Amino acid sequence: MLTKKGKYGLKAMVHLARAEYGRPVPVLEIAERQNIPKKFLDAILCELRNSGFVHSRMGKGGGYYLARPAREIVIGDVVRAIDGPLAPVPCASKTRYRRCDDCVDETTCAVRKVMQDAQQALSDVLDNCSLERMSNRVEAEVLFFDI
Repeated sequence: MLTKKGKYGLKAMVHLARAEYGRPVPVLEIAERQNIPKKFLDAILCELRNSGFVHSRMGKGGGYYLARPAREIVIGDVVRAIDGPLAPVPCASKTRYRRCDDCVDETTCAVRKVMQDAQQALSDVLDNCSLERMSNRVEAEVLFFDI
């Protein structure tokens, strides 16, 4: 399940994707418009900066902006940076595999097999969706229903 931190991180990234590329957006603006507690958002944006998804500028006219164009940012990578592996159990993870303590035989574990399928399905969706596509998807639906 996507954590609140992950959801807020994605909402902030979409907000930045809709801003003029390279123009810093103040944290307070993002927090207010996306209904995210500012202190929590500060920590999330710092994490996203450390992961290379956003840059920041201090001082007057400062804020956060995307480190690269939205079309080049993959949603799966953002979620992994904030929430860690996509797999629901550690033995199904491709990047942070860990054998389960209670597992008798991993090769015949029905739970592991289904969770690997779930992890693959989620990866297929999130790793094939750019931030630009995510942002445009909502805008396209809104425009369609306004016609």
